[in-house]
Amino acid sequence: MRKWLVILVFSGFLHSGWGAEELAKGSRATDVEDRAGDSLGWEFFENKVRPILVDHCFRCHGEEPKKVKGGLRLSSRMGMVKGGDSGAAMVPGDTERSLIIQAIRYKDADTAMPPKRKLSDLEIGDLTKWVAMGAPWPSLLPKVEEGLVTKAPYDWEKMRREHWSFRPVVLAKPPQVEDGGWAKTEFDRLVFAGLAGAGLKPNPQADSRTLIRRVYLDLIGLPPTPEQVKDFLSDKRPEAFSEVVDELLESEHYGERWGRHWLDVARYSDGLGGSTDGPNLPYAWNYRDWVVKSFNDDLPYDQFVSRQIAGDLEKPEAYPVGTGFFAVGPTYISDGNDPVAQLLAQAETLSDRVDTFSRAFLGLTVACARCHDHKFDPITTKDYYAIAGVFHNTAPVEISLASQESTDAHKLGQEKIREAQKIFNEFTKDSEGGGKKGKRVLGPGEQEKFDQLKENVDRAKKDAPMKPIGAHILKDTGRADMHVAIRGDLGKRGDLVPRRFLEIIAGANAPHFTEGSGRRELAAAVVRPDNPLTARVMVNRVWQWHFGEGLVRTSGNFGILGEKPTHPEVLDWLAARFMEHGWSLKWLHREILRSATWQMSSAYDGAKFAIDGDNRRLWRMNPRKLEVEDWRDSLLAVSGELDPTVGGVPIEKILESPRRSIYAKISRSGDQFDSDAFFRLFDFPPAQATADRRATTTVPQQYLFMMNNQFMLKRAKALAHLLESFGNDEARIRVAYERLYGRLPEDQEMKAGVNFLRDHPENWPKYAQVLLSTHEFMQIQ
Repeated sequence: MRKWLVILVFSGFLHSGWGAEELAKGSRATDVEDRAGDSLGWEFFENKVRPILVDHCFRCHGEEPKKVKGGLRLSSRMGMVKGGDSGAAMVPGDTERSLIIQAIRYKDADTAMPPKRKLSDLEIGDLTKWVAMGAPWPSLLPKVEEGLVTKAPYDWEKMRREHWSFRPVVLAKPPQVEDGGWAKTEFDRLVFAGLAGAGLKPNPQADSRTLIRRVYLDLIGLPPTPEQVKDFLSDKRPEAFSEVVDELLESEHYGERWGRHWLDVARYSDGLGGSTDGPNLPYAWNYRDWVVKSFNDDLPYDQFVSRQIAGDLEKPEAYPVGTGFFAVGPTYISDGNDPVAQLLAQAETLSDRVDTFSRAFLGLTVACARCHDHKFDPITTKDYYAIAGVFHNTAPVEISLASQESTDAHKLGQEKIREAQKIFNEFTKDSEGGGKKGKRVLGPGEQEKFDQLKENVDRAKKDAPMKPIGAHILKDTGRADMHVAIRGDLGKRGDLVPRRFLEIIAGANAPHFTEGSGRRELAAAVVRPDNPLTARVMVNRVWQWHFGEGLVRTSGNFGILGEKPTHPEVLDWLAARFMEHGWSLKWLHREILRSATWQMSSAYDGAKFAIDGDNRRLWRMNPRKLEVEDWRDSLLAVSGELDPTVGGVPIEKILESPRRSIYAKISRSGDQFDSDAFFRLFDFPPAQATADRRATTTVPQQYLFMMNNQFMLKRAKALAHLLESFGNDEARIRVAYERLYGRLPEDQEMKAGVNFLRDHPENWPKYAQVLLSTHEFMQIQ
């Protein structure tokens, strides 16, 4: 049985469109991911690690020979690896063998560093994480664009003129190409021209069964039913596919699927980030529901951005819930009353706000300029504190979303509870019903009064209205400009910096933000049509979520360390048209989905793969795994158990619930709930920072979950029960393949299933579990 299971699982893997040749050569496709990962590592170093080294280490272990102690230089990666008199200070990837990690943990008084004061838990955590990451250090960078990086002050005009992301968005006219009628949209012609230039031809269109399954999983994260597949296959009208797209975009489940994408960017969680992070966020789910509704309502993206930065300040009607974008993120607290620790927590909170803001909306790593001018991008330290100054004048608060009537009713109910409890406590302070030891036993007639008073308390609690629903939002607390923090230390003030937008975009004479915190003015600067970044960044994200890879593969970094776009003309064409169409995301979806580029087959072609193994030229659709949420939801859908209710409070035990996965309760620390462990097993991103993309892994633990976890066993039994009414084994197998894969079983699949089930109906749950565990079910082809 075990051998048969493995064979069937592996056959499902091959049916996903990945042949043996491609599996053997697939390592080529990881090169770019590795580079993107390095880029994120370099950002982490600049944002988190370099400030610690500058503040606490370079004084004794820097570059000046006369001041170097113990022969140890910590001013370069090579210096750390080489070490000093005590040996190698750092072993990349190994925290236990790295002496620097042992020293900062203060376990040995003789080697504890820094000598004057132990680092904070935050700083120790960041250094430990950095070593575990392999100690990425920007001095190991590949050669960057010639002539673009100079010592600050930067050559602003040259940078605006020569780096692709700072140039204005240009609507290129697609060329006329001899494509044999392949192109369906204007930007298809741009893609085709790029393919032709590389000596490639695009794959043909995917078959109808693949297309209908692909579009359902892509837009709503659920597979089509057999009836929906049959309806589409029987509709031969040219507009049939476009009508399916329109129908799915109007589904409330569209917002759930695409809202979850955005929640990765927003580093959404329900709080509980650990001892140095903020507390539980009981109303974070209202921001989640706001995001889902915004996608469903097709809220124009420029308004979507503005309401997340300053929705509470918009007139005449305020939209405060959107500012949960910042408020549900980490708000660091000190691990004591030490003023230095308090300032560090404040600095880390500001860094989170700036980093999330700049990467999410602008695709820039502004937080890397916290302690010094950005080493690679034209972002100065003053730019950082100009933006940080905006958030320095804000604080997360909890507000009520209830009417005044509901709020008053709740207050009155609480007063009645307190009054009833007070009377009960006064009566029982010297006595206790039941005659507990140390208390006077109630006399005749007193037990009846005791029972009545206790009943009054219980009734008051039962009758009291529930606490009004609230939301976590950002609120203005001041309007002061901020000083540069020398080397990132808020206790060491430098120049006073006016709050303003980034100089590379707004120019040297960028207007000073003076209205409250400056958030309204900041939001307006971000969504100005002449800002070359905002539309490009979101178009690229949408493309990435449709294709698995962005046109710019570093979707949160459009700077020098980021990758150049593979199709800059396509990116600009879509960005310009996106703005022309009122920043409508649903327009953007329609434009992409009706293209020949998106509708291509994902079939492997050895000759094309040899030329372009990373598929940078877009000669085929990228086959990709479903995100864990949509895979789990699909399991519930095909077994007939999914609860389609939209919105509401989060669910703590998601593996015991039929609700969609977006409604799971998740902690920022990633270790508080059952859902944390489950999601983490299947590549869910940590909620500590904005996530530009998800890792994709295939590890034994995932298949062990599929073969042994009660969640999978229950889905298999439910599917087997659902299939009982479909006659004989052949009919059930056919229906199962249609429900799970949107296709009929091949002859060998039918034969293998029938042989396994013949005269053994008790094997149906086992067989259903195998079908649910195949790679094909987990994949968008």
